[in-house]
Amino acid sequence: MNDNPLIGVVVPIYNVEKYLKECLDSIINQTYKNLKILLINDGSTDNSLDIAKQYAIKDNRIMIINKQNGGVGSARNAGIDYFCNSYQLQYNANGGGGCIHLI
Repeated sequence: MNDNPLIGVVVPIYNVEKYLKECLDSIINQTYKNLKILLINDGSTDNSLDIAKQYAIKDNRIMIINKQNGGVGSARNAGIDYFCNSYQLQYNANGGGGCIHLI
């Protein structure tokens, strides 16, 4: 079993320029570092996308998906779709109490 699995974090973004830096600083400064941080820009009309781009340049764990506005559920689903299509997951009921592992 992998003691340091990759954890995916989906952050829907829509006109949150006032809060985005604090949010991203909190995520990137976690003690657990094996993260893939997916920022889903849901058609923001403020400076949210520019802020996201600044963070993506500084931290290679961050990826941005830019899409038309469809609401927070649509943005979350876009992130889930990305992770489901990027990684094959296997449910292991015998080891680790039913954990999901990357294979």
